[in-house]
Amino acid sequence: MFLPPPPKEEEHLVLRSNQRWETTTQEKERSSSSSKQQPQVPMSLKLIDTCLRLSVVPLSVAAIWLTVTNHQSNPDYGNLDYHSIMGLKYMVGVSAVCAIYALLSTFSSWVVCLVSKAWLFFVPDQVLAYLMTTSVAGATEIVYLLNKGDKQVTWSEVCSSYPHFCSKLTIALGLHVFVLFAFLFLSVISAYRAFSLFDPPCDSQANNNA
Repeated sequence: MFLPPPPKEEEHLVLRSNQRWETTTQEKERSSSSSKQQPQVPMSLKLIDTCLRLSVVPLSVAAIWLTVTNHQSNPDYGNLDYHSIMGLKYMVGVSAVCAIYALLSTFSSWVVCLVSKAWLFFVPDQVLAYLMTTSVAGATEIVYLLNKGDKQVTWSEVCSSYPHFCSKLTIALGLHVFVLFAFLFLSVISAYRAFSLFDPPCDSQANNNA
């Protein structure tokens, strides 16, 4: 016995229902994959990141002000200021860059379109942490030579003749060290945010057993 074919309206309804089901499943897969690719950063970690970036600004500005305004004159040896030492100029330049970047990155870290781009914060955080390390190392050597001198190269200490200059420079170096520690913590946080976007590597033995 020959059965007649189903009406065309029923075929259209079946096709439409299948298409809707496929679109919903695709949307669910996209949302799940996007959530895996962009994990949410804990709010506590984000607040720590913001506080560290904000603390860099006043510390860097204070270090710059102490270094630039630091000068002392001696009737026997003349005037001494930060222009006379190249390492202090480098410290001032790095501090200025850190202060500007910390201020801009603090506001950028709360912008929705920039938060997902973790590499935008990872690269400059690592670079500035390295620059701060070199700057602190150079400034520490300068302070040490000013206080102790170097007998091998006949470089005598000068802090006995310029005590005010050495005391202000030591305070500026202490503030500079705090900025260094802040950027070291920021580099760790930005590295966590950047590499947490990737899945952990699979174990080769587990893949072979599977």
